[in-house]
Amino acid sequence: MFLSFMQEVFNKKSDAALNELVLMAKSGDKKVMNDLLIQFTPFMKKTASFVCKRAIDEHDDEFSIAMSGFHDAVLQFNPEEKSSLTTFSHLIIKRRLIDYFRKESTRNDVIHLLKEENDTTGLDVQQYLFDQSSIVSYSREQQAAERREEIIEFTGLLKSYGLSFQELAKSSPKHTDSRRMAIQIAQIIAETPEFYTYLIANKKLPVKELESTIEVSRKTIERQRKYIIAVALLLNSHFVYIKEYIKGEFI
Repeated sequence: MFLSFMQEVFNKKSDAALNELVLMAKSGDKKVMNDLLIQFTPFMKKTASFVCKRAIDEHDDEFSIAMSGFHDAVLQFNPEEKSSLTTFSHLIIKRRLIDYFRKESTRNDVIHLLKEENDTTGLDVQQYLFDQSSIVSYSREQQAAERREEIIEFTGLLKSYGLSFQELAKSSPKHTDSRRMAIQIAQIIAETPEFYTYLIANKKLPVKELESTIEVSRKTIERQRKYIIAVALLLNSHFVYIKEYIKGEFI
């Protein structure tokens, strides 16, 4: 009975069945969690390979990070939201791998820097690392002026895509779960060079590529097209103040 239930899920015939398994795993059922990890192993490899731009297998550290990310995604996933488990876990895995790359890069840079500094000047490590920070404060008037400049600049950017703030206000997803899903799709576009380059070059979404990468329908993408484009552009922009409007929606 259980095996047929699992088979139904992994043949993608029942979202409700998968959600039930997720809830079982979240409640502490280790066997179900292990089955999910095994059955979604190809997805983890595909996602890790997509991020790393090379083939990834079980022996790579990146695969372990991807599996850990998927495990945590299952625990964090809310089946009541419209976002699919694959879309949600894709973002989690990608974030984990990016953090891993940054830490490795930073660690290597710091080791090189400290060795270089200690060899030449004998500089105290803690003093060097912690005395370099500074605090920059802005007056309310300056902040208001910067907000106005951001709005003017972002308005021009939206116009080049045939969009406006008025259109976005009308087309923005009204339900929280729909809005979060749209933002997740926008995050994937903003964080994937190939997708973002396509958006910039063609002024439209890479719908076909998105469909093959994450479990989301063309209808959903098209319905939220304007909002997804605007958020993707915003995420890769320097508009600090405007980003505050959707702060807290990101994973």
